[in-house]
Parts: sequence; structure tokens; C-alpha cells
Amino acid sequence: MTLAKRLARQEVVDMVPYQSARRLFSSAESQNTNNQQAKQKIWLNANEASGPGIYQLSGECLNRYPDFQPTSLLNAYSQYCHLDKENILATRGADEGIELIIRTFCTAYKDNILICPPTYGMYAISAENHGAGVIEIPLIANKLDITGIKSQVDKAKVVFLCSPGNPVGNLLPQEQIKQVLELTKDNAIVVVDEAYIEFCPQQSVVLWLAQYPNLVVLRTLSKAFALAGLRCGFTLASKEIITLLSKVIAPYPIAAPVAEIASNTLQKDGLAQMSIRVQETLMLRAELSQWLNQQPWCEQVFTSDANFILFRTPFKNEIFNLLKAQGILIRDQSKQQQLGDCLRISIGSKRELELLKQVISANDFPKTSANKFTPTKRR
Repeated sequence: MTLAKRLARQEVVDMVPYQSARRLFSSAESQNTNNQQAKQKIWLNANEASGPGIYQLSGECLNRYPDFQPTSLLNAYSQYCHLDKENILATRGADEGIELIIRTFCTAYKDNILICPPTYGMYAISAENHGAGVIEIPLIANKLDITGIKSQVDKAKVVFLCSPGNPVGNLLPQEQIKQVLELTKDNAIVVVDEAYIEFCPQQSVVLWLAQYPNLVVLRTLSKAFALAGLRCGFTLASKEIITLLSKVIAPYPIAAPVAEIASNTLQKDGLAQMSIRVQETLMLRAELSQWLNQQPWCEQVFTSDANFILFRTPFKNEIFNLLKAQGILIRDQSKQQQLGDCLRISIGSKRELELLKQVISANDFPKTSANKFTPTKRR
């Protein structure tokens, strides 16, 4: 065993890292000497917005450290989410918010978090990194198992709920989220991850913060705002929780260029562009969902309130590899609990989705013998 492995914590040595969309294909990209060919790939596997953004930077004062929490950024997000600045902590993506919450509230090798798979993988990875345990209460028909949560919630310090969920895509019923908040009001923090909430803003629970002091809401600019490469997110919570998290976060979490671009994006023009992007995404999502439901090889199309669609097919490997061979990358979610034979498609541009349909349609797949899934009525 090498020196590094002998000195490292054993759980880190044994840990399987989170396989992000970029990480899955990074080795293949590094071996590709044709950079132009690499750039021509169609990325429909990371739930990013399509198309390039328009960003401008002044480049001033880069010789100085940035403010701990840039005033212009907090002011802009405060106006956007209708919360006071004291209830907001800007972070390096929502992922940093996840880590901060676990490090702040979970004692290593003693406390646990509770998650409801299938769900976002970074909750468990961040807990393992810190030495916290992970309690799993799987979803039932893509809803919370309240009975199961109730039986285990006294063992958890933090409960993570993803709504809309990733990788499934649907919102959790608000009445169930309230039930969990009531169950945990004296003994646990409840984190509602709203990374995709711009695609269904009326379902946000952010205004519940005044009612539930144990509630924390995670937000990001990576999805609807088309700023995934910027790595800017927000943790919304009570002033007391924000104060605690501020003790744990790095001294200069938000780079000056990040704060400048993000602040500008949250102004009137940027918000208008985001709204248009969301409406286009919803239309394209509906078209893709309808097309998938018409395909004889597709067994199930999951209800989505986000910017992606999950579907099930017995030809999962064939479709995934067929698209990959044509430079179209989607996400294989079949290793997640309850999601055997499932693939996920990000809602890219109309052109990108049409190319995806053309590539699949050019190949004949036998009809599936399973009953076709009837989508639930939209909200």
C-alpha cells in the first residue's frame, strides 16, 4: 500500500467518487487530440442550459481579495427571492451549501443524514467525506415514505429532500414536505434542494422559512440561469443558521468575476432572459415527452418538473451507445435505486433534441412487451 493510502482516512480510500457528467467523459476527452471534434459533442447529460451566454467583465481590482459575501450579489438575490440579505449565504454552487450544512450540524463518526433515493448523489458523498452516516428511506412511487421517515428521523441530524428531484424530475408534494418539517422541528435540519425550482416557481417553499426555523433551502444559478460554469449557488435559511454556516465556509468563497456576472444576470434583463429560457425549455420538454411516449421501445416516461426527462427502456444500452457514437451524450441512471433500464435526457436546444430523435429513429428497435406508461395529469 502506498504512503498516501496508509495515511488517508480509510473511508476516503474506499469511497467511490460522485460521477458527474463531465467526470464520466473526461478521460475520453483528454485522449481526443481533435479538440474541434470534442467541442462538437452534444451534451444532454448534465441538465445544463443550451447555448452560449453573454457575459461581460470589467476586470477591475482582481489584485484584491473579494468581499466575503459581495454586497451587490446579495442585494440582487435578495430582491429575486424576496428574503432579507441576512437569510442568504452565497456559495460555490449548491454543492458547497450541502457540504457546509453537513459540516456544521453533523459530528463526524456520530451523526447521520437522511436521504430519499433515488436522489442527488452528492448528499451521500458529502456525508461520507465528513464521516457522517447515511440513512436511506427510498421514495414510494416518487413520493416520500412518511412512515419510513418517521421511524428513522430521530436518528438523523439533517434530512435532504430534492424537489424537483434529480434524477426522477418530479416535485415532492408540499404537504409531505410539511409533514417532515413537523416531524423534525425539535431534532433535525430539513434541507429542500430547489436547484430546478425556476421551472416550477409556484412550488417553492422559500416563504416557509419564517414558519419553520429548521428549514434550509438550496438554490443555484447553474440550471435556468445558464451559469453552470460560474459555480454560484445560495443557501437560504434563518439568520441563526446562516451565521453558523458562515463560520465554516472559506474566507473568500465567491470570486470577484463570479459575483459580477451573477449580479448582472439577476438584474431585469437577465431575469427576462431566464424567463424566456424557462418557457422554451417547458415547450421542448413537453414535445420530447410526447415523442418518447409514442415510441414502441419506451416503457415509461417519468413526470418532470425540471429541465430533463427520465425514461425507461429495455434497450437502454443500445440507445445510450448509439447516441454516444454520434457524439450525443445522455445520462445512464440505471444504477440508481428503482431506476433499472432508465436514461435521462437534458432539455437542450430544439436542434439538439431533433438530432437525438433522428439518430434514434434511424434505428429499428423491437416493440416492448410491457404496458405503455400513462403519464399522470400535469399540475
